[in-house]
Amino acid sequence: MHRPNPWFLAARPNTLPAAVVPVLVGSALAFRDGAFQPLAALAALFAAVCIQIGTNLANDVHDFKKGADTTRVGPTRVTTAGLLTPEAVERGMWLVFGLAALAGLYLVYVGGWPILLIGVASILAGLAYTAGPFPLGYNGLGDVFVFLFFGLAGVMGTYYVQA
Repeated sequence: MHRPNPWFLAARPNTLPAAVVPVLVGSALAFRDGAFQPLAALAALFAAVCIQIGTNLANDVHDFKKGADTTRVGPTRVTTAGLLTPEAVERGMWLVFGLAALAGLYLVYVGGWPILLIGVASILAGLAYTAGPFPLGYNGLGDVFVFLFFGLAGVMGTYYVQA
């Protein structure tokens, strides 16, 4: 029987529409207004997907460190399952967040400092979802931050860098 690649499992492709849809909506609005910029839209899409994957990796490794996934129901968490080491997942997390930041450099060039603020805040929120002294996901704020970053910031930021 074929087992999926652990990095594929860790990326959680089923969560990626949360990153893709806001960029598509923001791009559709820009297109409607005659402001569609394909390169900015692609960079926003790449950055958003990387932030989502980085957040998923951060969630995987930090839940493992907190012992939160020991009796898990649902998709496999690669760190808890022993498919990848916590160190490897953390390195992967920083790599993917770094790729998001690289795409973000172009977006900052196009959109200026507001995009820098959105990008930095997005990565910090991705980390803070399950890491740090007050993990958002453990304290009833996870859904609020998902709405703010993958809803409002995703749509408005994508539109902004194009219009």
